[in-house]
Amino acid sequence: MPLSGLLFGYSTGVTNGASSFIQLDLQLKSVEVGYITGSLLVGAAFGALIGGHLADKFGRRLVTLANSFVFILGTLASSLSPNLMFMLFAKLLLGLAVGCASAVVPILLAELAPSEKRGQMVTRNELMIVAGQFVAFLSNAILGTIWADDPQIWRWMLVLGVIPALGLMFGTWLVVPESPRWLISISKTKQALEVLKQIREGEIQAINELEEVEKLVEYDKKINEEKMDILTMLLSERWIYRCLLVGIGIALCNQVTGVNSIMFYGTEILRETGFSNQIALITNIANGLISVLATSTSIWLLGKISRRKMFIIAQFCIIIVHLLIGLSELFLNNGTAKGILVLCLSVIFLAFQQGSISPITWLLLSEIFPLKIRGLAISISTFILWISNALVGIFFPISSSNFGIGPTFLAFSALNIFALIFSLLWLPETKDKSLEELEQQFINQNWKLIRRPGKQ
Repeated sequence: MPLSGLLFGYSTGVTNGASSFIQLDLQLKSVEVGYITGSLLVGAAFGALIGGHLADKFGRRLVTLANSFVFILGTLASSLSPNLMFMLFAKLLLGLAVGCASAVVPILLAELAPSEKRGQMVTRNELMIVAGQFVAFLSNAILGTIWADDPQIWRWMLVLGVIPALGLMFGTWLVVPESPRWLISISKTKQALEVLKQIREGEIQAINELEEVEKLVEYDKKINEEKMDILTMLLSERWIYRCLLVGIGIALCNQVTGVNSIMFYGTEILRETGFSNQIALITNIANGLISVLATSTSIWLLGKISRRKMFIIAQFCIIIVHLLIGLSELFLNNGTAKGILVLCLSVIFLAFQQGSISPITWLLLSEIFPLKIRGLAISISTFILWISNALVGIFFPISSSNFGIGPTFLAFSALNIFALIFSLLWLPETKDKSLEELEQQFINQNWKLIRRPGKQ
């Protein structure tokens, strides 16, 4: 499963650095480079939308295995693209795989992990995502520096993604078990118990967890007898509908930080401050490195500090950092000093984003939804996440070109004020709570308890 996150990260991060070579080789306009980034993200939105539904119907493991084939096809097609239209199709296909992974893998990890280790396990997936982006930045810098005069070097940058895709395919096939919660939901209790015995400490713990999940499955069946279908239940049950709105809100909070303006266009931002192309490629590695270090730290912090507190503190700090980036771009002259300052501010921003906002977003989305609609609800939430991601990917180069990077980051700062207000009012706390305990709190609509950590 870690290779899924690595592949996710490499596929989304490799454009940062490869785009200038793609633009030169395929003779593209700047807006067309934005379309390439956007096509991957639009594909990811629809991949997320269908991924959860497929995971509910066919199982988390089988969908992850099938998705590895789509990763391989999309990566190969991208690296062999002869023109813009072929590249857009290839990136759309690759995006479907990225989006499907973003919806399915957190569900599988959350359902396999015991409650006390769930935060760490899901966050390790986020760690592998940023590690994949770091590997992409590093390989781009190496290839782009050594073969700077070869406009087709971008093809080698892209095709390297096949390596983790093959690892994901064989790893899922040989090692990863199916989710016991999904097996129980389709009445395969015996198989679920066997999986639980393998991944829990002792048979008694496995049996207790099995019984707890069975009770909620029975409750869901009773609900289904009274309601027409899952979508009807999602829209008619007030607590489920509110739960979905919270999930969508969390997804939007993750994207209005503008994190992917750095992860997709970090090299271009550094070039705008006065760095050369080679220096920008090399210094951009710092963005990937701090992402890995911050996410590694978050694995430890999530075991000590509440998710809600970490998320809100990070949002406040990001508002300040974006304000400083915007003012720096507006009032300082281009040159090495400005480039170093913007790089340092970007690193600080990513420390808060990747050390808190991003891992907690994926963690909360994997935790807050009830079992029966978990796949559909996380698909809808991640669909919104990827659509907003696509809007950032498409409009950031347009906005920075027409208005400048400074005003663009000031706009991000303003948007994050609204995100902070949402978090103060409605962000749930899931630390030290089982998925079943959390579901019961949402059913009871006890928001005082929902915002409070569970008992250790």
